[in-house]
This record gives sequence, structure tokens and C-alpha cells, in this order.
Amino acid sequence: MAKLAPSVFSLLFLLLLTVAAAAASAGGAPRGAGTTDFIKSSCRATRYPALCVDSLSVYAPAIKRSRRQLAQAALAVSLVRVRSTAAFMTKTSKGSGMRARDRAALKDCVETMGDSVDWLSKSMKELGQVGLRGSFKLHVSNVEVWVSAALTDENTCVDGFAGVHDTVRATVRAKIVNVAQVTSNALALVHLFAQRSPDGSNP
Repeated sequence: MAKLAPSVFSLLFLLLLTVAAAAASAGGAPRGAGTTDFIKSSCRATRYPALCVDSLSVYAPAIKRSRRQLAQAALAVSLVRVRSTAAFMTKTSKGSGMRARDRAALKDCVETMGDSVDWLSKSMKELGQVGLRGSFKLHVSNVEVWVSAALTDENTCVDGFAGVHDTVRATVRAKIVNVAQVTSNALALVHLFAQRSPDGSNP
């Protein structure tokens, strides 16, 4: 069973600090054509472009026109939402009056989301290795496989609520669906980064 390890918090916190610092160094400039247009055009490659733009525009000063930074930001957003949703489910499962069947479904889902956290955190680390050592294709292929695994876990979690109490299912399922959509978008942006030409263009 995967653990929602504290070390993931550290990794994510450092990444978000880096993004925030980059944004601050940009002088708080308006997110104009030089920033958000790149995100908007890239998000057209995703299944949920409006959600993609909405979740990533805040990181525009740090992303600039970098496909790598765009993919990293998308993975960070996905990881944040997976952890948040898992925490919500854990809290919900401890509520009074919870039926045993609903509680069991929530527990199973939290465990599955823990696996998703593992895959996404590994993907972020691996993407950070691209260009530093080893094969570009190998690193990116690993990321694609692991993000796909995270998405599969999330979809499995959605399916696990097919027969539970309607109120619980509706609330939790909506959150998980959002997580899966964000992860789907992240995977599409990783695919976009993978299309980088061998000479290193479109980084």
C-alpha cells in the first residue's frame, strides 16, 4: 500500500517556492500575450483546455515559453489536488453516521490515491533529470508511463464509487473527476514536451 509520505510535501513545497520566486522576479508583470498565450495554445493539446488554462495561468511568469516548465507546473498542480482530495476523503471517512460500505470505499480510494501521489512525485523528479544525464527519450518515456499509471489509479478510484451512497458518491466523485482531468491534462502536456526535436529546440 502506498503511503502519502511527508517527503512529498517537501518536494512540492520546494517546487512551488521556485515557481513563486520566478514569478516574483518577473516583477509581477501582467500576464499578457508573452505569457498566457503560450499556455493557451499549448492547452489546446489537452482534453480539458479551459481547466488547463485556468489551473496553469498563475504560473505563467515562471513557465514563460518552456514546455518543460509547463509540464512540471501541470504535474505540480495535479499532485496538489491529489493530496488535497485524499485528505478530504480521509476526513470524510471519519464522519459520524458513515455507512460501512461507504467508509470502505473511501479507504480503498485513499490508498489508490496514495499510489497516484507516488507516480506523480516520481514523474516530477524524473522530468527534472531531463537534459542533466541519460537519454532524453528514456526520461520522458518514464514520465509518460508513470503519469499514465497515476491517471489509471484516479479513474479506478472514480469507478469505486459506482454503488455507494449517492451523497457521498456525488461529493467525492466530483473531486476525483477534477483530479483525473487535471492529470489527463498534465499527461498531454508531457506528450507535448516529448515532441521536442533532437537538437534541443522547444525546451
